[in-house]
Amino acid sequence: MISPQLTTTDRTTVKRAAERASDDRAAAYAVLDEGLVAHVGIQVDGQPFVIPMVYGRDGDRLILHGSVASRLMRGLAGGLPVCVTVTLVDGLVLARSAFHHSMNYRSVVIIGDARRIDDPDDVSAALDALVDHLVPGRVAELRESTPAEIRQTLVLELPIDEASLKARTGGPRDDEADLDLPVWAGVVPLHLATTEPVPDPGSVGHPVPSTVAGWSRPTQIP
Repeated sequence: MISPQLTTTDRTTVKRAAERASDDRAAAYAVLDEGLVAHVGIQVDGQPFVIPMVYGRDGDRLILHGSVASRLMRGLAGGLPVCVTVTLVDGLVLARSAFHHSMNYRSVVIIGDARRIDDPDDVSAALDALVDHLVPGRVAELRESTPAEIRQTLVLELPIDEASLKARTGGPRDDEADLDLPVWAGVVPLHLATTEPVPDPGSVGHPVPSTVAGWSRPTQIP
């Protein structure tokens, strides 16, 4: 049985503003489910690389995918340790001094070793989870992946275990001596919004499916 707490180690212990840290697995999963981009960090021959990637969460594992020719993916499949970060920005925090300007955010950092998924059925299921992470229900509207497409795609799973969640909420933390300054202070909330879907030329005349027309991200902004 998976613990309701993430595994905290020296590598994932938050040292700066530690009161903002949490090991709550459900809260971390909520951030991962809302996010769209993961920054994936590895080190190759002493050179660090951080690559933004689409991802998906399938239960207690994070799904990453890419071309079988990708250096990043081949390195991860070969055993390179990885650090994955997903961050949501909830607001700009504007204080009465430059020093106390900040952001409200939620961020999850996962450290571990990714594993290549080889079983074709599991590869297909993992890719389905990734697509449905982006647009819930989309997979049911698509044709199935072909064997050739599966062969050209390297799919990895990263256990969501050694990880940490950090978040900031609330307004600016101004110095008491600055509170009477004639400067506006507060929070500018931010959220992801959509505009009208733009059809591909071949889709003109087809109705926009409800999965697209009603697209939004699940959110649990504190």
